[in-house]
Amino acid sequence: MQKSGQSHSFTFVIIFRGEKSLESMAKIKIKELVAEELAEFLEKNGYELYNIEFIKEGKDWFLRVYIDRESDADGGISTDDCEKVSRYLSTRLDELNPIEQNYYLEVSSPGMDRALLKDSDYVRYAGRFVDVTLYQGIDGRKTFFGKLAGIQSGNLVIIDDKENRIELPMEKVAKTKLAVIF
Repeated sequence: MQKSGQSHSFTFVIIFRGEKSLESMAKIKIKELVAEELAEFLEKNGYELYNIEFIKEGKDWFLRVYIDRESDADGGISTDDCEKVSRYLSTRLDELNPIEQNYYLEVSSPGMDRALLKDSDYVRYAGRFVDVTLYQGIDGRKTFFGKLAGIQSGNLVIIDDKENRIELPMEKVAKTKLAVIF
């Protein structure tokens, strides 16, 4: 088993120039609005919403929408899938015009090395290998690799390559990502 630092995801980008309005919405409201506008469309097309980010990087704003399949058995997300969702969302955002500033719309898959964000992600991907990064080290270590067992009693539980059970307090976990293994 060999780990690789590379992963692949697809991104479809559209540049928007939002008009200034008196009814500017907070970032959280924009994320909620996007989630609401996408819910029925995604369900009808066999997708699920993985995550939404509305962030400023340098001088530019980005609305990033991550989509996935409802089931791993349905295969991954293609560029055609991203384009389909992007075109739908672009049209809806043009009609609603909820965003005051210029921004880039990006629709992509979460990638093979996706971050686990919700408790349900830890259930869905139990048994898969993960890379875990901590905010501060435990016994001199800030990174761990192992097979995800799940979350139990507030601890992230992984099994390392020597079959040792490692319990990491969730409040110390900065990021958990699926490991890419070839």
